[in-house]
Amino acid sequence: MGLNFHKELFLASEQLYPPPEKRTYNLTKLQERLLKKLGENAVPFTFQLPAGAPGSVTLQQGLEDEGEPCGVQYYVKVFVGESEIDRSHRRSTVGLAIRKIQFAPSKQGNQPCTVVRKDFLLSPGELELEMTLDKQLYLHGEQIAINICVRNHSNKPVKKVKASIHQGVDVVLFQNGQYRNAVSSVETQDGCPIQPGSNLQKILYLKPSLGSNRDKRGIALDGQIKRDDTTLASTTLLMDPEQRDAFGIIVSYTVKVKLYLGALNGELTAELPFILMHPKPDKAKLIHADSQADVEMFRQDTICHQESVDVY
Repeated sequence: MGLNFHKELFLASEQLYPPPEKRTYNLTKLQERLLKKLGENAVPFTFQLPAGAPGSVTLQQGLEDEGEPCGVQYYVKVFVGESEIDRSHRRSTVGLAIRKIQFAPSKQGNQPCTVVRKDFLLSPGELELEMTLDKQLYLHGEQIAINICVRNHSNKPVKKVKASIHQGVDVVLFQNGQYRNAVSSVETQDGCPIQPGSNLQKILYLKPSLGSNRDKRGIALDGQIKRDDTTLASTTLLMDPEQRDAFGIIVSYTVKVKLYLGALNGELTAELPFILMHPKPDKAKLIHADSQADVEMFRQDTICHQESVDVY
């Protein structure tokens, strides 16, 4: 079509050499070790990303897809030269991919709960479905307990129950870029049919994970970096709902429970949103993880980037 939806934004920039006067940094443990290893010609620097910057997200490609996947990516680029031409020239620029993620809030929100009802034309009574989640915030890898209670005050039997977790993806660059994918589901006839005048109380368990979704096109993933596996994308938490356009891709999750009453009587569906995120890491563990092996690995990556200057 001849259209290019790529957009590149500079969130922070700074001159590294010659260093500006009176510039001081609070060096991290890793930077201190790198300076000892790389020598006095090494130049440390620090960038502070804006608090409202979107997280790294990649939309999974199909098996037959080619080229770069759609997503929000971050790079630290360093170029040598004095003009804008030098900035864009491949042989003057090296880049290092990084990943930005949002961590889970420290407090749980209100417990999600909903009640939906369905009545029938020319038939007395109604069918009621109550759904509750055990909490609002889940961490990647946790199992979700879905509590359902069906009260059948109608004269129609319920034949089966299905629960599923849906990932919602909103690509704000496109006008019709909203879609949903089921990332986990379970179907049961245990306790069915639920006859008129009877009730059913049940707990269903689901775990949203990438395991069974690795071949699905369009699944949103956390931004992937070298030597590191990824997970389903975390929920996007907006500081300001008016800033949706700045996030590029917005990810959300819902649990859906559906009661099947047969071809003639239709279905009854209830949905609840929840939050899926990574836990906030322990700073003490992060400092301990900066081992000499990490320094050597980083040094080897630096050499590779210097030898292959076409990296973006």
